[in-house]
Amino acid sequence: MLVFVTGGTGHVGSYVIPDLIAAGHEVVALARSDASAAAAFALGAKVLRGDLADLEGLKTAAVESDGVIHLGYRAELLPSGGIASLVESELATVLAFGEALAGTDKPLVVAGSIGTPMNVGRAAPIGAPVSLGRPATEDDPALPSGPIDSGTLLARNIVETAVVGLAERGIRSSVVRIPTLLHSATGRLQLIMLAKTKGFAGYPGDGKNRWPAVHVRDLASLFRLALEKGAAGKTWHAIGDEGIPFREIAEAIAARLGIPAVSIPADELMLPGYFGFLAAVATLDLPASNAITRQALGWDPLQPGLIEDLDNGHYFPPTDLS
Repeated sequence: MLVFVTGGTGHVGSYVIPDLIAAGHEVVALARSDASAAAAFALGAKVLRGDLADLEGLKTAAVESDGVIHLGYRAELLPSGGIASLVESELATVLAFGEALAGTDKPLVVAGSIGTPMNVGRAAPIGAPVSLGRPATEDDPALPSGPIDSGTLLARNIVETAVVGLAERGIRSSVVRIPTLLHSATGRLQLIMLAKTKGFAGYPGDGKNRWPAVHVRDLASLFRLALEKGAAGKTWHAIGDEGIPFREIAEAIAARLGIPAVSIPADELMLPGYFGFLAAVATLDLPASNAITRQALGWDPLQPGLIEDLDNGHYFPPTDLS
């Protein structure tokens, strides 16, 4: 297949492109800058100069391809327009691909994320994150719709719903939901950088809330499988670790850096302190299952889990441990 890829030189894309090529596919990668073009070429892709703002260019590239993997987003919109601008851009991009691919049964695979439901009852404040009481599955909606959704939650709903809905237009569209924690030999976990800066590894409260994780190499293979044989209108879960207690993650990082692991009280989480921009999600309990994905696509995550992978030296070079 000739596959058009956006975001091909990012952390995820830099694994997706080689995985596609190793499986015998040709890749055309969108590149906005000279640096991105050089990086895409080095990965083995053909390069299409352009950007996500050029919807006509995206449609032409999609028409000329046998399938699309959409990983990119317009990060430059966030400082001035916030999430609303990003949602508008993402929706326009997805619908442009839909217009180009309608009636072709070609695959369109879009990156999504693992979310958490929002409380709509009286047991907790309206809009407070709650746990399902079980791992989220591929059949669960992205998030409930309605006025309680805002910010990134609203973005996730709108874009994922649009992608899945394109199946009704004769497109083999699907969403790969990506967990909070991605790990690989070329990526640096934000939590490690945070611990180095603060001198301790923090966790919220008792740290029992769970975060899922996946190795980016396994994630890349899932994008390929969804492209090759994923059914239309589906969501897939890129889950390697179903849910690791936050305290366990913090303690593993602390042990390897030789610093303490420290509980951050709930009433301090939102202060301009340890978690920074992660404060809003630090307390979320996000366990998620990959059972449907494995059964339907034959996906088998083979890379080490996060805690095991932290033992690999690339996360903690000697300068980190001095």
